[in-house]
Amino acid sequence: MKIDVILESNNAPETVLKLGRLAEEVGLGGVWVSNMTDARDPFINFSQLAMGTSRIRLGPIAVSPFELHPMKMASSLLTLNELAGGRARIVVGAGGGTATAMGVPQERRVRAVRECVEILKLAAAGKPVQYKGEIYKVQWYNPKWVKSAAPMIYVGAGGPQMLRSSARYADGIMVSDFVVDHVRRTREIIDTSMEEAGRDRNSIQMNNFWAWHVKESREEAELESRLWLAVRGTLYPNYIRHVLDEDDAEVVNKNINSFINAYNKKSYEVEGVSDEIIHKLVKGCTSACAVSEIDEEIDRILQFRKAGLTEIALRIYDNPEDAIRIIGKYVVPAVRDS
Repeated sequence: MKIDVILESNNAPETVLKLGRLAEEVGLGGVWVSNMTDARDPFINFSQLAMGTSRIRLGPIAVSPFELHPMKMASSLLTLNELAGGRARIVVGAGGGTATAMGVPQERRVRAVRECVEILKLAAAGKPVQYKGEIYKVQWYNPKWVKSAAPMIYVGAGGPQMLRSSARYADGIMVSDFVVDHVRRTREIIDTSMEEAGRDRNSIQMNNFWAWHVKESREEAELESRLWLAVRGTLYPNYIRHVLDEDDAEVVNKNINSFINAYNKKSYEVEGVSDEIIHKLVKGCTSACAVSEIDEEIDRILQFRKAGLTEIALRIYDNPEDAIRIIGKYVVPAVRDS
């Protein structure tokens, strides 16, 4: 099982380089950066790291064909891949904040993502591409300069339709904020679809975007986790009952705007929601503990592996150097040696 980290998307290129080199040094598998509406361009921002490292994989999460035509996405990805000597990768997503901010209609998402991945894979072969899909067209595109090994192309998936579809063609699938039981059920969907398509179960990577808040003290860890709860997918109606009982889930559903307000204000207080419920959320849908208690979180990662993950991407927040060192010191060897 590979351990990746997800860096803050607004980091400057030299910071991405410094943190990525450290991640490579301590034995991590890869570095990701979220593709945010108002952040630096994720392809360009990785250029220094691509040239300044030799082993670690790198790429953006998640780029949508509704915001960037697959042909132009291919040019950006393959240029980054050339700089990295074949170590680039990408998560292709169906929608996201950037497309929404642009006011772009996001229809037929499953089909759009499939066509995008097909175009990226054709382009990665370094041969002329003529593609006539139901949504996207490519003509007179000949990336003959492409010589590197093909980049890994993941799909950001959550719902059953996207999971079933992407299991038939993607190199990897990334889910987000899935707890262990949800990963297990999702892996069953993926494996069934792969079997139907005649694909080997081991020919695809499964990754999970997971919030990591391991600090020197439990109090510090829980406070940081609280600040980011509004962006945890587990908080919302389709997933909340994976971590809370019916009564507590109803309290969260009724006060969802309070979580968003607290996030916008960078406040630890969520109006209308008790500290007891907040603590259950922190414990259930993030890794938030003291370093002295890290064995419990390592056990959770091993449970993720048993449930079907081949990789996990740990989103780190404040003091990223400390977080990377902790992951490298405790998590990497535990996963490698178990």
